[in-house]
Amino acid sequence: MISKLGQVMLYVKNQDQAVKFWTEKLGFSVIAEEKNGDMRWIEIAPKGAETSIVLHNKAFVAQMEPELNLGTPSLMFFSEHFDQLHNDLFNQNVKVGEIVNTPSGRVFNFADDEENYFAVMERK
Repeated sequence: MISKLGQVMLYVKNQDQAVKFWTEKLGFSVIAEEKNGDMRWIEIAPKGAETSIVLHNKAFVAQMEPELNLGTPSLMFFSEHFDQLHNDLFNQNVKVGEIVNTPSGRVFNFADDEENYFAVMERK
């Protein structure tokens, strides 16, 4: 039986640039970096998180597993400092969407350097 989401696999064109984006602009930390032959994966997460993101080289994975869907997963982050995060990302020149009110709470989206979009929600 599944008890929690442990990792999300994110397939990127440039792993080093992706690490820089997530660590410098969103404050994530590198939890682990491993290499197995030509395959390299980098695990990142916000401080204290139970779920992490693993950055994989999209071209390498496509070559090894051509049947995989390597599109961006739809990730929804939660934030207790919603307005501050929106302002911080905007001030760091991250592409940030407008704040939208939904029945579940306020939401905005942002894009990484490869134009992958993610969302942040302030839960009610």
